[in-house]
Amino acid sequence: MNGAVLRPAAEGDFDFIRTLDCHISDVELRRKIAAGLVLLIADGSRRCGVLRWGLFWDNTPFLNLICLAEPFRRRGLGSRALAEWEEARRRAGYKLVLTSTLSNEEAQHFYRRRGYRDCGCLLLPGEPNELLLLKELDAEERKSVAEKS
Repeated sequence: MNGAVLRPAAEGDFDFIRTLDCHISDVELRRKIAAGLVLLIADGSRRCGVLRWGLFWDNTPFLNLICLAEPFRRRGLGSRALAEWEEARRRAGYKLVLTSTLSNEEAQHFYRRRGYRDCGCLLLPGEPNELLLLKELDAEERKSVAEKS
């Protein structure tokens, strides 16, 4: 697979997105699609998954959801989509990004393998801890500069 794996979602993608993202209302999902905060993960012309994000504190990119349809999992598409999203945020001038996952979910390991580190948690009634994870987007650049010094 060559080229970008992300493209902005359109209203015509709503039904596909809804099969993977049932966490917000139809109205809110449509609003986020229109605002460009929902991206499709694609393999060529095939829709494979969805990535939804927003701004934490209205100033820090926060990955709310990344989900691939079952036949497309464990093929590297999620990793490529995440890296592409991070790079777009870096180019937009952001220094870090955040995400979260429940402490009993495997996703925490996916993020940690890609450079995210724990930075806190939320304790919600009747739920496992919600882990907050942070990635500094210029960390590799700073490491490279330090190694050359």
